[in-house]
Amino acid sequence: MDKFHPTLIYILLFLATLFYYLFSKKHNKRHKLIAKLPPGSMGWPYIGETLQLYCKDPNIFFSDKQTRYGEIFKTHILGCPCVMLASPEASRFVLVTNADLFKPTYPKSKEKMIGPNALFFHQGEYHTQLRKLVVTSLSPESIKKFIHGIESIAISTLDSWPNGYIINTFQQMKKFSFEVGILAIFGELGKQHKEELKNNYCIVDKGYNSFPTNLPGTAYHKALTARRRLSRILEEIISERKEKKLSEKDLLGHLLNFKNDKGETLSDDQISDNIIGILFAAQDTTASALTWIIKYLHDHPKLLQAIKAEQKAIYLSNEKGNKSLTWTQTRSNMPLTYKVILESLRMASIVSFTFREAVVDVVYKGYLIPKGWKVMPLFRNIHHNPEFFNEPQNFDPNRFEVAPKPNTFLPFGTGAHSCPGNELAKLEILILIHHLVNKLRWELVGSQDMVEYSPFPVPYNGLPARIWREPDTQEIYHQKKLPK
Repeated sequence: MDKFHPTLIYILLFLATLFYYLFSKKHNKRHKLIAKLPPGSMGWPYIGETLQLYCKDPNIFFSDKQTRYGEIFKTHILGCPCVMLASPEASRFVLVTNADLFKPTYPKSKEKMIGPNALFFHQGEYHTQLRKLVVTSLSPESIKKFIHGIESIAISTLDSWPNGYIINTFQQMKKFSFEVGILAIFGELGKQHKEELKNNYCIVDKGYNSFPTNLPGTAYHKALTARRRLSRILEEIISERKEKKLSEKDLLGHLLNFKNDKGETLSDDQISDNIIGILFAAQDTTASALTWIIKYLHDHPKLLQAIKAEQKAIYLSNEKGNKSLTWTQTRSNMPLTYKVILESLRMASIVSFTFREAVVDVVYKGYLIPKGWKVMPLFRNIHHNPEFFNEPQNFDPNRFEVAPKPNTFLPFGTGAHSCPGNELAKLEILILIHHLVNKLRWELVGSQDMVEYSPFPVPYNGLPARIWREPDTQEIYHQKKLPK
């Protein structure tokens, strides 16, 4: 027995090793079948496929990936491993039904610029309470009172363009949407505070998408300095509002009057961060949408004439613009204009995707989304999928005579982090278009097919356009003052 003892040990060790190998192989194979990483390419070490993303149109980058790998694929961009999702079901999975598994995520540099208390950086109770407050203050019932103010801003904006003058459409639309944002947040705001906010916000806006190098003289450093000045200006405005004990029903009033279940109010920093966050969310997206609408109307003359006819009827019913627009007119008398807005949002897909981060390992349709990976529902890919929108490359507002299939049209996102200001955005767009087509003609100047990203897609160079006034409205618009 003794002389066989070592041999038996070796045999037992061999069998144990073989059994472990076979079991491990079977287990790993089963694990891979249950949850394997999506197909795709991770590119070069660290930089991943970031260069490929920026060397071509990002939309082409993502659509090429989808064509090659399907509706779920992996990549590595901006220093992060990512899983891209290009189906309505996947978007709903991440943003609605399993939103607790995916947290909103932004680069720290951008969070620092806006302010860490802004509601779209958060989940949980704080986010729920703040979002409810913002949604209430920007609901259709609440924004009715802004119609006259928005209309005055629209007329003032258009009147500032000299006849025959070439404007940068995107920059002009940014000025307009910023003024509307100030109106919705503060109501009536003193001229000095408004100018201080505007000047410093412009500096912050320029540095927001710059390389985050905090060295004197850089755009990022200037933006951080301006952001601190913004905080001080907002503190003054908040202090004045508190001293006067005004119970205004604008957004600032809602923020000041907020109390949670424990009776706690918002700090000045929390109020300031949320005001800056809402200004950021409201300005560029709405300005981009308006810029694209102006381009699409120019590119489709018959459609433009139909829009002019629709808006002319309202203009005449309001005594050639001497009466202010009404809520009913914006909701019921502009059906074609409204469909143009929806189709422009689909075509341009200004918010092409959104960022989330998996807080745990998640399995979706047999694929593993590892904890810590970025997850990006690709709205544009869905909006341009012929399965959901026939001939998606064609601009066709009439496609919206029938409601899109669920989760296929997501210009404002979906779920708990969808845009709370979407009704205000649509209202200000309708009002500006009404006065634009009744008052002006325009011709695009220079290249019209190129797109640039800042970071939202806009026509090249901000869509330069030469403006002319319609002869029959020129004198009326210059002389009239809208009644309150």
